[in-house]
Amino acid sequence: MTYDTPIRLLLADDHPVVRAGLRAVLETELGLLVVAEAATAEDAVTRAAEGDIDVVLMDLQFGKGMGGAEATARITARPSAPRVLIVTTYDSDSDTLPAIEAGATGYILKDAPPEDLAAAVRTAAAGRTTLAPTVADRLMNRLRTPGTALTRRETEVLVLVADGLSNQAIGDRLHLTEGTVKSHLARVYAKLRVDSRTAAVATATDLGLIRR
Repeated sequence: MTYDTPIRLLLADDHPVVRAGLRAVLETELGLLVVAEAATAEDAVTRAAEGDIDVVLMDLQFGKGMGGAEATARITARPSAPRVLIVTTYDSDSDTLPAIEAGATGYILKDAPPEDLAAAVRTAAAGRTTLAPTVADRLMNRLRTPGTALTRRETEVLVLVADGLSNQAIGDRLHLTEGTVKSHLARVYAKLRVDSRTAAVATATDLGLIRR
């Protein structure tokens, strides 16, 4: 990719001010061209399929409807799909892991310096990975101590505990039996070295495993 053939971008975020800010930053960069915007994840999936986008800058939260991780999975599942760079305010494991598993090429936070954002876009366009430092650190810790890292399902259960749901309600939401939910929570307690739902939520929040 040379500056004679600019990197074509799609900005997917439900806040017009954020999209305007991203556009203002990126359009000052040589070789980057914003060709479209999407205010919903569904619109981002549709627009990304048109074949003229190199990198999608994807938020994670869109209010109602599809989220950014699901949109990322749908975009990257198609042949010759554009790269997806997550640009969000959230860096907890409960946010980063689903997005990375969905096929995101990179993950950067909205408070990153403009030069870091532009570099992340170029890196994503080249098929290489850029991760926000806090995200990279936690992923490395998961690799170093896999026995203490929460699984995707354990994290999902704990997020719903933090939302105040009962074990039965969590089971209904995740299509699990109440016994399976209890088993997941028991493993969470053991890994976090706690003995209650409140302590599990507080510890996981402090460790950046779930969002504050």
